Amino acid sequence: MCTVCGCGQGETKIESGPEHAHAPGGFSYAPRHHHHHAHAPGLSPGRMVQIEQDILAKNNAYAGANRKLWRSRGLFAINLVSSPGSGKTTLLVESIKRLAGRHPLAVIEGDQQTSNDAERIRATGARAIQVNTGKGCHLDAHMVGHAFERLDLNEGGLLLIENVGNLVCPAEFDLGERHKVVILSVTEGEDKPLKYPNMFAASDLMLLTKVDLLPHISFDVAKCIEYARRVNPKIQVLQVSAKSGEGMDGWLAWLEQGVASAKN
Repeated sequence: MCTVCGCGQGETKIESGPEHAHAPGGFSYAPRHHHHHAHAPGLSPGRMVQIEQDILAKNNAYAGANRKLWRSRGLFAINLVSSPGSGKTTLLVESIKRLAGRHPLAVIEGDQQTSNDAERIRATGARAIQVNTGKGCHLDAHMVGHAFERLDLNEGGLLLIENVGNLVCPAEFDLGERHKVVILSVTEGEDKPLKYPNMFAASDLMLLTKVDLLPHISFDVAKCIEYARRVNPKIQVLQVSAKSGEGMDGWLAWLEQGVASAKN
């Protein structure tokens, strides 16, 4: 339950895409937790907090099961989070192209509606599962576990989870990933880490994207990094541009290190 944003209950749909001949179309399921609006009549603030705590506890149990499974297979799973329009999918597409053939790789793609981003991922040749959350503003561990069942990703691979564009609720929901990676574009403003501190505190790496645009806009990189480290002193920072290729080698090296560590 999201008492902060009050996201609504909606039918979650998971579709595998045309490359999964054994899984035609997709399927829907009712999420194990139901979202209540933040101003639900008849619920006291204390009761709403208790409901949220119960839901997060259930989510954490599913996340633990995901983590155990992925570790047993030596998979490196990361949860990519950002606001809408940060360039997550463009960065993923470019990263997948550069990683082609190096490791088994698959993507779980989260959006409220449409399969546009999953189709962009599949165009690279990578496997992608689309999860549409309806009115829900984030992926949860139960959804991701169901989506993973549709993927044929075995030993020593890379699992990339692209969360719904939102810098609030995804911070609270562990999916079983090894790391959260928060993506912030230079077009968004350097104060985002202060406005959404929970997300930056929960992330191990900040990718500052679209840095090719820096000559054309007013964005203070040093101040942005200072703000991010104010809320999370341990956060790593990489500056990248999927368009120009700047910083992509460092990002891919970070992924390679993660894949290698997951195999051990």
